[in-house]
Amino acid sequence: MYYERLQHLSKSMEQHQLDAIALNAGPSLTYLTGLHFHLMERPVVLLAAPGKEPVLILPELELKKLEQASYQLRSYSYPENPASWGAIFRQGLAKLRLKGRKIGIEPGQLRLLEFNHLSSADGNNTFIDASAVIASLRAVKDTSEIGAMKQAVTIAQEALNRTLSLARIGMSEKELANELVVQLLRQGSEPALPFSPIVSAGPNGANPHAKPSERTLAAGDLLIIDWGATYDGYVSDLTRTFGIGDVDREYQDIHTIVQQANKAGRKAGKPGVSCKTIDNAARAVIESAGYGDRFTHRTGHGIGMECHEDPYIRGDNEQILKEGMTYTVEPGIYLEGRNGVRIEDDVVITSTGAESLSDFPRELTIIG
Repeated sequence: MYYERLQHLSKSMEQHQLDAIALNAGPSLTYLTGLHFHLMERPVVLLAAPGKEPVLILPELELKKLEQASYQLRSYSYPENPASWGAIFRQGLAKLRLKGRKIGIEPGQLRLLEFNHLSSADGNNTFIDASAVIASLRAVKDTSEIGAMKQAVTIAQEALNRTLSLARIGMSEKELANELVVQLLRQGSEPALPFSPIVSAGPNGANPHAKPSERTLAAGDLLIIDWGATYDGYVSDLTRTFGIGDVDREYQDIHTIVQQANKAGRKAGKPGVSCKTIDNAARAVIESAGYGDRFTHRTGHGIGMECHEDPYIRGDNEQILKEGMTYTVEPGIYLEGRNGVRIEDDVVITSTGAESLSDFPRELTIIG
């Protein structure tokens, strides 16, 4: 599987006239090799060139991991002394004959640490943004990837079910978020969660990316919970909104509007439609209800090994969806200083339409 991915990358590099691609520790390196390295003060860089054996530059203490590789990698390892690292990078680039060549990188992932070593190894190289090349490989998921994402959804949904039974008036957002993390781990999530859960109630819910605070849940609040799990390197990202005690009719109404927008966005997905079509379908529901200016973000984003990746579901994105692409649908309405609503599902494009990987109830449930 990993060798096939490398072959697809080689073809894509040739099409884009790239002599090589350099990847540091992160999802794309793991996607191509199956090897896991974390970002640290010691750089790890994979150099891949069409038709050549890939080169992996890494610290000596990580060499044991190469035994897990499913295809041959030429390794160049360095000791602890940083003064010796530059020579190792020069050897790695020389092995692939990359002097004066065009090398693709991921600007959103590659750090200045790795870039400085790459650029100083041969001052004549040209570095090109290869984000689109990598994204085109990772955006379409195979059955094993989708299976892992489904399991990440199952774990997340069961964790929330167990957490909600503990929610009560007077409990702080932070307390509830902490309990949700515990349940995610107990239900089988990998320790590296896709993100720290968002638990925001009342006025805090009007901030889409609020951080759980010491504010306690109160009657009349809407409670937004945005959470996810990780399974076999793939993630889920879900959001539901609940009511605490008696909830005003207006808040019940905006929840219904967002629920309808979520449904419209999920229904609009199928092979051959653009990302903006999904955004427009969800946004039209909220705009027609008079809350268009309260929906302040895109409708969704791609999801897979990362919580946010291609394709991005926004109104100006003409990218065409293909079978196997996975993304979120997460419309929201945010009433500043009062309350907020967001409902989010993970979706995969099938041969005939779109399937929601998540089925947690979307209706307004009253808790507490």
